Amino acid sequence: MKILSTFMLLLMLTNCAGSNMAKVKFGKRCTAADENGLKESSYVWVISEEALKSFDKRINKSNCSDS
Repeated sequence: MKILSTFMLLLMLTNCAGSNMAKVKFGKRCTAADENGLKESSYVWVISEEALKSFDKRINKSNCSDS
């Protein structure tokens, strides 16, 4: 039952991403800090087709050095 529940949850989350999803990347990555010093960090990134080309330049592990 536990395996079935996990599988169903993953299936539902996959459907939430929509058809514009090009890739999913795992691992801690951060955005550069904005003018207020705020930045986003995550271990799971869902990347659209439009953002795929510039993703690694904008969101990478070196931006996480302060946190």
